[in-house]
Amino acid sequence: MLDQSLLNKSRAGLSEIEAEYIAGSLLKICPSVSPGQTNHEVSKLLEGHADLISIAVIEDNKPIGLISRNFFMEGMAKPFHHDLFDRKSCIAFMDKEPLVVDQNMSIQALSFKVLGAGRKTLNDGFIITDENGDYLGLGSGEDLVKVVSFLQAEKNRLVTESINYASVIQQSFLRSSKESMSSVLQDYFMHWEPRDKVGGDYYFCKKFEDGFFLALIDCTGHGVPGAFMTLIMASFLDHILLEDNRYDPAGALAIMNKKVKLALGQITETGVETDKFSPAQGGQSDDGMDTAFCWVNTQNNTLVYAGAKTPLFYIDNASTDVNLLEPDRKGVGYVDTPMDYQWTNQQLSLSKAMCLYLTTDGLIDQIGGLKKIAFGKKRFSALLKDIYLKPMLEQESIIMQTYYDYQGKQRRRDDVCLMGFRF
Repeated sequence: MLDQSLLNKSRAGLSEIEAEYIAGSLLKICPSVSPGQTNHEVSKLLEGHADLISIAVIEDNKPIGLISRNFFMEGMAKPFHHDLFDRKSCIAFMDKEPLVVDQNMSIQALSFKVLGAGRKTLNDGFIITDENGDYLGLGSGEDLVKVVSFLQAEKNRLVTESINYASVIQQSFLRSSKESMSSVLQDYFMHWEPRDKVGGDYYFCKKFEDGFFLALIDCTGHGVPGAFMTLIMASFLDHILLEDNRYDPAGALAIMNKKVKLALGQITETGVETDKFSPAQGGQSDDGMDTAFCWVNTQNNTLVYAGAKTPLFYIDNASTDVNLLEPDRKGVGYVDTPMDYQWTNQQLSLSKAMCLYLTTDGLIDQIGGLKKIAFGKKRFSALLKDIYLKPMLEQESIIMQTYYDYQGKQRRRDDVCLMGFRF
């Protein structure tokens, strides 16, 4: 019998819960009959046990068949069938090939067996035996469905709890960057919005005596896979900046590229690079990141930028035009990015009240509007031109509301990470 108290079990891991739910946990001790008993005796047994869905037919303690209540009652209700069959052996209405399972069979294996046996088994149930094949009792399709539903709900709960905890971990990695940004910037915003609970977008800021290093990162994927990638990238970036690589964002990208390709198996054990058309290597992935690395020197008011498919937008206070520092067209990592690829540094003089913006492609590539096309760089630039004189937090609110309105009822395509600051 399905134990209701087990359904109220709380916080055990899924493997522990699944281990308790075997075929034997569905066991109902039910009366049985032997081939020597008549259909009249079966009728009396069914009348006396209104909850019986089926009756097992047992010979020498081994199950040889199953009598379905519905099938039996329909058969005996036909004209003259009581006269014809009452005194005959009960095997006349017996299913000779019922599903018989061992009490230790897992619920997963049992569910596959029941589904394979078809609707008949779901309706009539199945026979449960011990390890010697001796009859123990019956299991019902209804109880099996309840347990499978419960286990699925538990699996969903555990996955949700894991993702929620992963979100806590991911946000804890962002905390030091938030603190650094607050200490080096007066008027700024940072909007981080995963498409799911966790995501593949990431931002990084580290303060130094002579300036600060800033990065906006868009890793392959979103959700849990993307989040794992951000943790890898964050770890690499921390190690890269232990040296004086902060002054050379392009060089830092090149180091990051090598680390990612080695970590993700995009290079063979002999040092030969793979390509996207090669047969899959063990552990190889075609993953990486698009990013912008920026070193802001607060001593001489300059910014050095290197971009991997991620542009930098800026508006000089002397002009209302939105300008771009265009990125290199290769991402970091990925099979088609050469191991020795060199990105390009671009330098920008920072004037008082200059506004600078970085965004991942989750905003730029979002489909929406009447024409159902991407939001695009032009629309984003035009929006910046209209609002850049406003405080940065107000700009954030306007940008994101415009984005949400543009998206409308379209599916969210990706994570969104967007930042702006006034120098």
